[in-house]
Amino acid sequence: MATDVMDFAKERMNKTISVLQQELGGLRAGRANPQLLDRILVDYYGSPTPINQLGNISVPEPRMLVIAAWDNKAIPAIEKAIQKSELGINPANDGKVIRLVFPELTEERRKELVKVVRKKGEESKVAIRAIRRDSNEQIKTQKKDNLLTEDDQKRLEEKIQKLTDDLIKDIDRIIAEKEKEILSV
Repeated sequence: MATDVMDFAKERMNKTISVLQQELGGLRAGRANPQLLDRILVDYYGSPTPINQLGNISVPEPRMLVIAAWDNKAIPAIEKAIQKSELGINPANDGKVIRLVFPELTEERRKELVKVVRKKGEESKVAIRAIRRDSNEQIKTQKKDNLLTEDDQKRLEEKIQKLTDDLIKDIDRIIAEKEKEILSV
């Protein structure tokens, strides 16, 4: 019963970290990154489909993505989905492939992106701490119901605190790497 609390907390905390990594992967850092297109869904024959399932995405240059659709009829739909997205980039279409050229980021835009990265990191830390609080509540409830001894309660709370501390360090590391990537010219 007690290990269930620990496993559940670990699972939820790791999901929080992976969500943060996905969100940060979708931030434009002046470099072309195929992950930027992961969230964009294309209306392909009536069903929303991720771009990476409609074609091959390559990075021929550091600031360019090329999408080679497997079905040429999907190119206009892919182009429309990219234009509607929050990327802020106009796709160039030559009938066979779609090219996305990413402009250099201005210093002001880089600073805005760093603020966004820090905000997302802080939101993740808050989520991790909320999971810790929920887990500690479950442990206290189990102690009240005489399912745990006082020593087991203390040991579990310490384990959850250590896990929380480790994952917050991970978040700090992830944020620092992303900031460095954004600020490097």
